[in-house]
Amino acid sequence: MSDAVSVSDRRESVADRVAAEILKLIAGGDIEPGSNLPAERKLSVMLGVSRVSVRAALQTLKAQGFIDAVQGGGTRVVSRASGADPALAELVRLDRSNMLDLMDLRCEIEVWAARRAAESMTPETVSMLRETVVAMTRPGADKAAQDVAFHMALAKASDSVVYRHLLSLVRGTLAEMLTYHRTELFASAQDDATVVAQHIAIVEAIEAKDSEGAARAMREHLNWARDHYSKSNRDR
Repeated sequence: MSDAVSVSDRRESVADRVAAEILKLIAGGDIEPGSNLPAERKLSVMLGVSRVSVRAALQTLKAQGFIDAVQGGGTRVVSRASGADPALAELVRLDRSNMLDLMDLRCEIEVWAARRAAESMTPETVSMLRETVVAMTRPGADKAAQDVAFHMALAKASDSVVYRHLLSLVRGTLAEMLTYHRTELFASAQDDATVVAQHIAIVEAIEAKDSEGAARAMREHLNWARDHYSKSNRDR
């Protein structure tokens, strides 16, 4: 009897660990809200456990409301903040002055993220950041989308699952904001060149593991953007 309880306890412990690992993938933005989870077989290989443990972990996550079944098979991540981000994005659309508050918040949290990214720098994260900057300069590029990609890559480079999760929750609002930036607020060729140069400065500081330099470069970039808001409001 004790052996049976021991085996059961071990299985439960493995399933709990697998559930925690899957939650990390979701919270970190590796698996986005609304998207399907990898198949059980793939998850078992990724996490180095049996399919039985994966199945038990998925049942736990379903019971907690993090995932649900997909018609035809498979599981999907449920967005717990499904109503929050669209509402925030709508506030931004209705009144552009709300972006000033968002800019002030970004100036605090993204400066921290840039510093953390420099401290946690790896060749892979630097390559990822550089690719998003290069993509901004390609003919016909969706510059706003690549700008979003840069900031999501920076979140990953920060090696903070908390920050990645927070940014993933407001990704739609960030996209709305950066679309306004790149199509209206500073859409000139000169402004575009400045934005690219500022992003390059951030990446170079991160690559050099210069945490204070990365924080400074990010603050200069965001302050420059905020100055455009002030000028835009004065010109109205």
